[in-house]
Amino acid sequence: MAAVMTLFELEFMQRALIAGLLTGLAAPAIGTYLVQRRLSLMGDGIGHIAITGVALGLLTGTAPVLTAVLVAIAGATAIEFVRARGKASGDVALALLFYGGIAGGVLLIGLAGQGAATLNTYLFGSLTTVSPTDLWIVVGLAATVLVVAVGLSPQLFAVCQDEEFARVTGLRVQVLNVLIAVMAAVTVTVAMRTVGLLLVSALMVVPVATAQQVTRSFRSTFAVACGLGVTACLAGIITSYHADVAPGATIVVLALAGFVVAAIAGTVIRRRRGVAPLADEEPEVPVPDPAPHVVSASHAHGHDRDCGHPAIKHGDHVDYVHDGHLHAAHGDHWDEH
Repeated sequence: MAAVMTLFELEFMQRALIAGLLTGLAAPAIGTYLVQRRLSLMGDGIGHIAITGVALGLLTGTAPVLTAVLVAIAGATAIEFVRARGKASGDVALALLFYGGIAGGVLLIGLAGQGAATLNTYLFGSLTTVSPTDLWIVVGLAATVLVVAVGLSPQLFAVCQDEEFARVTGLRVQVLNVLIAVMAAVTVTVAMRTVGLLLVSALMVVPVATAQQVTRSFRSTFAVACGLGVTACLAGIITSYHADVAPGATIVVLALAGFVVAAIAGTVIRRRRGVAPLADEEPEVPVPDPAPHVVSASHAHGHDRDCGHPAIKHGDHVDYVHDGHLHAAHGDHWDEH
């Protein structure tokens, strides 16, 4: 008990735990949208370019967290515009982030006269380096990410699920895509003190993947992922303090352990219920009540368990939600209602 009290009486641990709490909420919150867009590695790419921002701060003598935020936002926005205009595919755009970011960071770190030890505190996280100034920046940035991620969840989900449909409904798809990229960049810099820039992508993705093993809707996945992120961060920080190991690696290992447990539990639950897992399930779009089918003259999009559209049990068959309608295959034609 005395050891526990000593842990929470240390000012640097208080700051680390608060930063971990906010990181555990913000990273899975934006990670849910990245997974929905199938851009799970985007956080990793932004983490690499944020290294350049950290090095720039060390070189100029300014706060590395602030310069990392600005550089990460600029890089993520530029890559999103490149991707949207078709000048480079998504994986090529991420490769530009990977290579350019790490090369620029190493070059500037050398010019700043800083050693590998300084860089490692940002790459893998460090409990003792969370200063009061850093904490206030983390609080402000994390709060902004959470407000946007929750407040604009219907619009962001619509863009992540089907850009063309979102555009037809009048949503400003390009603006929302850039907003997701900016939030991802901000989240990376929020997490770099606790998880580290090289491991932040894992905290964005692993809790979401874990939640998907046991949930059936986007909304529940979002909530469970945030809960898992907070649990992994706080448990990892406390464990790393007692074991004297890197907090980022500890947090990610605990998150991965949670995924293994959830995957096993989810498989057992689905087998008992006889239900197949549904990835990227759609929660925000109203689903019409089952009604008599109408034969559809043409239907360009085929549906199956891996098509990405929510499956709805309807009598002796399965309907798929698509563009606000329920579609079902019947013999040689498609019905919709």
